[in-house]
Amino acid sequence: MFLTEIKGLEEASEELNKKPKNDESDALESVIMHVGQMGLYQKLLFAMMAPFGVFFAFVYFIQMFIAATPQSHWCRVPELEHLDMELRRNLTAPRNGDEWEKCLMYNANWTQVLIDMVVPANASLVACQNGWEFELGDIPYHTVISERGWVCENAGFVPFAQAAFFAGSTIGGIVFGWVADFYGRVPALVGTNLIAFGGSVATIYTKGVWDFALARFVVGMSYDTIFMAIYILALEYVGPKHRTWVANISIALFFGGGCLALPWIALAIGDWKKLLWYTSLPYLIVVVVPFVVPESARWLASRGRVNQAVKVLKRFEKVNGTKIPQDVLDEFIVSASQTRQSDESIKSVFKSGPLRKMMFFMIIAYMACAMLFDGLVRMSEGLGLDFFITFTLTSATEIPSVTLLALVLDRWGRRNLVCGPLVTAGTLCLIAAFVPKGIPQVSLAIMARFLINMAYNAAMQWCTELLPTAVRASGSSLIHVTGYIATVVSPFIVFSERVWRSLPLLILSAVAITAAGFGLMLPETKGRPMPQTIQDGEKIVRSYTLCGSVPDEEKADEGEREKALDS
Repeated sequence: MFLTEIKGLEEASEELNKKPKNDESDALESVIMHVGQMGLYQKLLFAMMAPFGVFFAFVYFIQMFIAATPQSHWCRVPELEHLDMELRRNLTAPRNGDEWEKCLMYNANWTQVLIDMVVPANASLVACQNGWEFELGDIPYHTVISERGWVCENAGFVPFAQAAFFAGSTIGGIVFGWVADFYGRVPALVGTNLIAFGGSVATIYTKGVWDFALARFVVGMSYDTIFMAIYILALEYVGPKHRTWVANISIALFFGGGCLALPWIALAIGDWKKLLWYTSLPYLIVVVVPFVVPESARWLASRGRVNQAVKVLKRFEKVNGTKIPQDVLDEFIVSASQTRQSDESIKSVFKSGPLRKMMFFMIIAYMACAMLFDGLVRMSEGLGLDFFITFTLTSATEIPSVTLLALVLDRWGRRNLVCGPLVTAGTLCLIAAFVPKGIPQVSLAIMARFLINMAYNAAMQWCTELLPTAVRASGSSLIHVTGYIATVVSPFIVFSERVWRSLPLLILSAVAITAAGFGLMLPETKGRPMPQTIQDGEKIVRSYTLCGSVPDEEKADEGEREKALDS
């Protein structure tokens, strides 16, 4: 039924060549404007993002709840197991200031201790010989840590397993970014959700540290694309006026909602293996995605699959009750053909001087956002208040901070709302490094998390808007992969508290302030069409950097575009 459009390609090309030509991104934006910038179909796409935003939160944070470390633990002595818990601890663990020693025990004849009910005064101290006992108070259920004794000399297993997750994210981000650009957004979405299910279930049946780390590596391969595939797809269908609120409110409501729910789901279930089952089974709803989620018309056009792109746009027309004028559709078809002939790939980005420099600056800013976001979350266990409450309070910043971002991002711009919050969050971390644990430090951490949420989400949208369509998924994945590299390091930054209490916050502060300087060098994309080709991307980099100047004719074109969007 769409042969008319395709057969008329040559005639349309001849006719359009007689007119002043718009670039490919203008043709696509024009199609979106006529099909509806935020019609019923786009609203349905927004709703379809909901479960995947929740899964995004579960995949990221579930390891904190299955591998949480109970703070009260001491050496296990089999001879004393029949005694009351308090008495066992009093006999086993020496005092260390106001706390009980967690990793050392008295070297005593425990048969004689049971007779005398006192440890000899001259008893020396040794490392735990028979594992540990855990008081399930702050973490009221057994976790991988308490079941397998990953404390004291084994405490390094925890950041190692978390690093394995982010190493998987690095590989998965590259692989599934390529899949999204080569095979489509929908196959990438389906594949990553199925991998998340398989890796999560495999985690339940692990026995030691290496198989646990391998299972978490597999789950990590799904992270980011498990949500970002449908995030990018939805952004490619909405008009510029709606792009900011769709990008940010989806994360605030869906990802933020998942973060708020997770600690209380963990408490309600009270078993780390059941927690994995209950949070993994919903991933299987992805099997219906190919039947309800349309492939990206932008991506189809960039791959030269004009027929299918037109079919998808016709479906949008039908659902939205709109009509694309034939001349606009013809121009879109011609632009799609031109884009196909350019055969652009991620290599083209690095061959372009302006885009290569843009990628470098974007990577630095994004890595800093990822490191601060992850580091502040992982410090929830050690800030002096209840872990579940602290996690909830810091996660509760997600919804108001990202909602605020959605309201101001198109007024203040991407550059201001990445660099400004980074500097301020870095300053708050610097202050927090030298205040007491408990309410003062938690309060500063919450404020820093509020700001870094804004910077992180603004950066996520920013990199999507800077990259051309043909490399948008793989380019975004590459930038996100560098964020995973940063988060491989963040568990060890948090672990550095054992060297000096203030060290983690000082490192995070320095990273944030340094990265903000690099972010200032990036071009502003506020209100601009998303680039379709490498040339479009280069024009944005050259024209809208902080110190760049916009030619008069481009200013005029931009004014006309904004008037058209407003109408």
